[in-house]
This record gives sequence, structure tokens and C-alpha cells, in this order.
Amino acid sequence: MEASTGSDRENDHGIPAYGGWVYHMGTHSVGYQYFHARYLVIRGTYVTMFKHNPVEHPRAVPITRGVVSHHLMVEDVGRKMYHGRALYVLKIYSRLDHSRQCEFACTSGEEVEKWISAFQHAKEQADFESGRNGSNNRSIKSDDEFNMNGPRPHRSYTKRISKLITIGTGRESLLGRPTMVMKEPDSDCYYNYQRDDTVEKEDWRCFHTVNGLRIFEDVTAPKAEKVTILKAVGVIESSPDTIFDMIMSLNKSLRYQWDVLTGNLELVEEIDGHTDIVYGSFDPTYFTRFLSKQDFLFSRSWRRDQDGSYSIRQISTTHKKQPIKSGFQRIQLNPTIWEITPLPSKPVIGTPQSLVSQIVEVNSTGWGHWKKRHYSQFHKTIPYALLCRIAGIREVFAATPQLVSLGNHINNLSLKDMKKAELPGETTVFMDSPHDSQDLEYHEEFYDAIMAEDQDEEDETEDQEMVTKEPNMVCYLHVLLVTLCSKASSIGQELDWGVPGVEMNLNLFNGSLCQTVNESNGWSDPGGKGFMVRSCTYDQDSLKISGGEPLLKLMAVDWFKAEHKIDHVARQPGCCVQSEAGKKAPFILVINLQVPARLNYSLVFYFIAEKPIRAGSLLDRFANGDDAFRNSRFKLIPSIVEGYWMVKRAVGTKACLLGRAVTCHYLRENNFLEIDVDIGSSSVARGVVGLVLGYITSVVVDLAVLIEAKGEQELPEYLLGTVRVNRIEVESAVTNNAGSPNGTKC
Repeated sequence: MEASTGSDRENDHGIPAYGGWVYHMGTHSVGYQYFHARYLVIRGTYVTMFKHNPVEHPRAVPITRGVVSHHLMVEDVGRKMYHGRALYVLKIYSRLDHSRQCEFACTSGEEVEKWISAFQHAKEQADFESGRNGSNNRSIKSDDEFNMNGPRPHRSYTKRISKLITIGTGRESLLGRPTMVMKEPDSDCYYNYQRDDTVEKEDWRCFHTVNGLRIFEDVTAPKAEKVTILKAVGVIESSPDTIFDMIMSLNKSLRYQWDVLTGNLELVEEIDGHTDIVYGSFDPTYFTRFLSKQDFLFSRSWRRDQDGSYSIRQISTTHKKQPIKSGFQRIQLNPTIWEITPLPSKPVIGTPQSLVSQIVEVNSTGWGHWKKRHYSQFHKTIPYALLCRIAGIREVFAATPQLVSLGNHINNLSLKDMKKAELPGETTVFMDSPHDSQDLEYHEEFYDAIMAEDQDEEDETEDQEMVTKEPNMVCYLHVLLVTLCSKASSIGQELDWGVPGVEMNLNLFNGSLCQTVNESNGWSDPGGKGFMVRSCTYDQDSLKISGGEPLLKLMAVDWFKAEHKIDHVARQPGCCVQSEAGKKAPFILVINLQVPARLNYSLVFYFIAEKPIRAGSLLDRFANGDDAFRNSRFKLIPSIVEGYWMVKRAVGTKACLLGRAVTCHYLRENNFLEIDVDIGSSSVARGVVGLVLGYITSVVVDLAVLIEAKGEQELPEYLLGTVRVNRIEVESAVTNNAGSPNGTKC
């Protein structure tokens, strides 16, 4: 991407700048890792890295600077341990050359999400400037790229920074020291908190209350599974990020304060940034019911949703580094899922709050009989000890309010540290820098400009130190009016009803999966009643309503397998889009979910419009717009209708902007738009899919695709299409050989 013109620089004084402290991570020429605290600023299409905060030090000289281009990719690598400290890693690389990359680390998953959003804004600005200059495929010339082995480019002072949006807290937080700066409230630029986007099918009944917790039983769980699902729910006065760090921390001095059962934990292996293996043991001194030493081994997988909530999945496992020990009895811990959801802050004082749930599976053999006769003994069971841990965490935060603002530092705090920690002070707001100096034109791309080893070593020693807006209660009349308003929505304006439609016979469209109602290995259209979308008054009251009937009709579903990832399905001669009936359709939306496994699978949905797209409509802007707009609007809502409870909780029921969570490739040709969703591009998505594939023959899943609506002109939202997939058999996938699927067509 070339540098902006002089006029551009005159007009971009009002462009918001995103800035904050991060760790620049890399490897020295001798092979040692370094972690340098650096202040990163993203302004327009430029990314600049400083050794000091340029707002506090107006004449700070940039270490380096680069340009964000349209092929820059940003990936959340996850949580990793460095020198005993948990950091959250962000990788920046080129889509054209993965060897050109760099990594940054933040102190929380929330900061990672904000940096991803900031980089996304820069990419959108780059795409906008590229289109404005009359070229959609502009790239940086090789002669202008940063030379890693050559001399550093000339460095200038930073230009005036206005409208600085600060990400994270301060350098003290980054270096693992108690900070006097409180967390800033979330900006609307980053998050749009919301409730779940499907109608819950579970029926939780409270059967016990203890220590301020409510303990529920899922009375709808199939009795044939011979398990009972219990859930403890409590409110903790702290942010989701801080509570997540508390649960994930293996610091025994801290964990012993709230975990009465599994406080003695050790890290066995870190699989990736979102999965690890943990070993633990019980001390018979405190658990007299155990006649011998007992230990356990389990895997932890976690994810951070786009609304700021967390989910942690814990399942017993095995590992070659931790075989069964002599004198110990290896036991299986109950499968568990933690869910941490942000709540509105306390009025006036602004203390953050979170709703914390812990769901535990219990062997239900004789559960009903036991509950009737021995209910008073429930407090002596292991599930009870597990479920009460929420109360322990709540009391730790209540007794140590410093932890509410210390955040990620709990990974390193001991009891002595917590006693010494000072209370947070007031937030300091810095205004624009008065210094407005020369701005040179840079051509090197961002990941090239910083992937070279940092040669300034004088600060190396110091560097290496280590809302939800709840909808208002509205009256029934208001809800009724909103519903009527939404039913008369803009869905009718998406297609051109003035043009004669094409009468489509859906029987002429064939896919490799058959259409069924309740039979296995098939598909059906569930409609949109089970999904929640934004109402016409969403901007005022955050109210959501039932999705209603989708705009497009589901006409076929394919289930393919191949040695390599299957792209551009709609181009293949054997695809129903290329059939005679498909070519007559005014518009077809093709969703290709690329599922990574031992083989590569593709679950492909075909949605058809009987009328042409109306020019200027939201659907027209999505179908014929650029990839940046599509990535910022393409949304999917999942719902596991039937299946193992852990699969349900792992998949969740929240809408996800797929373009922000995984890599999506778009193909717009003739009368169709194909979206290839690369699920394997995200370690979190791969983990969830791996779990789903293990139970896929017993899973019934509903999916809804839609375009996120923003502002009064686009609201209310509407569903593009919905699909239900019934208990897919993996071996039934049809081999896809470059457009020649083999197998029986329905």
C-alpha cells in the first residue's frame, strides 16, 4: 500500500488513533527470545511502534513504522505461558507469505480483541483508499519493502495524535506491576454486547441454594444418557477477564484460597494458545473419604466470544508424560464447563460484575433415588465441592478488592503480594499532543517493518520484567409494537419485487445429502422462529425478536470429502449451481463450511432467491461489495437442538461475525455468491469442531446466516437462510474430485 498524499495527511487529523502497550516478541540472532515493552499506535493505515508513550513524550522517536495492506492477516494465537506469566498472543502475517510475520503479547484476551478490531479498521481504511485511488489490487513494490538485514529507515517524530483510543491500561500493567490506572470502559467501536441469539431449550430447575449460589438440575437431559447435568450460578464483582485469569491460574498460593478440591495443579503440556493439559492430585489429609492417594489428568480448552464472555471446557484425558503413578489411583474428574458473562457495572461506583456458571456432569445411576433418601448428604459429594468453587472465587474478590483492577497479574501474585497491593486510583486522561512535526512517507509493510530484531538494547533489562447493556424492562404493548414494526421490515426491500420472478422447482436441485424431517443423515429447513435478531428499536433498547421466515429458500445441501481443502464449489460442473435450473435462478448464496479433520470435509448450503436483488439494498451491498464490508457483517447463529450437553455448551448460541473469527474467502460470479469459511484457520474453531465430530452422529444442529444490521436505515435484521442438519454420518461424505462428486444424488 503506498503512502497517502499530502492532501490525505491534511485531512486525517480527525482520524482516531488506537494506542497501547504490548510486548513485541521475537528471537535474537543467537536464538534467545526477547520480550520488549513497546507502545503501538495504529492511525489510519499506518502502524507505528515506540519505546515510550508518544502522548506523554511528544518528541518520542518511532522505533519503526509500517503500512497495513489488504493482505495483512491478524490471528488470535491464544494464551501462552512465558517465564511463568500468562500472556495473550496476537500474530500478524501476510496472507501471501506466512514467513513474513511477527507476534505481540497482551495482558488479557480483551486487549487482543480490541487490537484485532483496530487492525481491522486499518485494513478497511486501506481498502477504501485503494478503491478511491482507482485500484482494487494495489500492492507494495518489492523495492519499497523493509529490508530486515539492511539499515534502519530514517525515523521522524510522530505527527500529532488526536482522538487517541487507549487499549489496555499502562506500562505498569504490561510489566506485571500493580497499576494505579483503572481499566477504561469499553468503547462502542469494539463490542456490542448482547444476549444469546437462539431460544434456549434447556429447563433448569433450582433444587439447592448454598453460600449465595443457586444449584440447578437440567430436567430435560435425556435419561438414556444415564447422566445428570448440574449447574451452579453466582454473581462475582469483577470483570470476565480477571475471573478467567483466576480460574486458569495454577498459582497454588492463590488457588488454595478458593478451590477446595483441585487446588494442587501442574501444567503438563501447552497444546496451543487455547488448549493445555493439567495434572492434579488429592491430599488424603483433607479428604478422609479417600483411602489412598488419588490423582487426575484433564484437558482445558477455552475461548473468548465476541461479546466479551468466556467459556472453559474441562475433560479428563491421558498423556504419555503423566502415566499412572505407583501408590496413586487415577480417577476421572467430572466433565465441567465454566461460563463467564459480563453484566452491567454497579450503578454510581461502577464496579464490574460478571455472571459465572459452572456446569458439571454427574453419573446419574440411582440419582433420583439418592436425591430422595440422602439429599442431606449432598454436601459431602465431589460434585458439591466442585460447584461451590464459584462461592470461593466470589469471596476472594470480596476480601481482596485490589484483584478487581489488577487483572492478569493474579497469575504471579502470592498472598503477600495481594496484601501489599494498593487500591487503584483515578484514571488520567491525556489530551492531544501539541507537537505537530514532519510526517515522512513510508512504504514498508507493517509485518516487515517490525519482524527484524530490535537493535536498541538499552532498555532490554527493564523490558523483560515481567457491558453488557441489559435491555430495559418494557411493557407488553411496546414489545408488540416493536414486533409489528419488525414484521413490516426492510426484508421486503432486499429483492426487486417489480421484476417478474423466476418460478423455481426445488425438486430440480440435488445435493449429496437428502432432505428429511426426522431421519438421520439429512437436512431440513427449521425456519427462523428459534433465532433472535435485532428489532427496529435495537439501538435504543437492545430488544431482539424472533427471526421469522428467512429471505432465501434452502434448496440443497452437499457433504463432501477430499484430500485437500475444497474451494469454489459453485464453479464445479457437478454442482447444482451449474445445473440448468441453477443458472436460471436470479441469485444463489452458497455457504461452504470447510471442516478440518483427518480428511478435509465441506458442508455446503445453497440458498436461492426467486427475485433479483434490489440495487442499493443491504443484500446488494453485501453481495457486490468488498471483502472488508462482508467480513464486518457476515454473521452466523448456531444452535445444537439435540446432542451431548458439552457439545451444546461448546458450540453456544451466540451470533458470531465469521469474518472476524475465521478466514472467509468470497467468490462473486454470474448469479451466485460463494463464501468459503475456513474453520481450520482458528485454533478455537478447530477445537470445537473436533469435539462436535466426536458426537456428530447424535447431533442435530440448526444454523442461521444473516447480515448484521447497523443503524435505523438497516434495522430490523432479517435472516438470509436457515438449515437443520440431522445426525450426519461422516462416512457418507461424497468424494469430491475437482468438480466430479461421486455418489448417489438425492
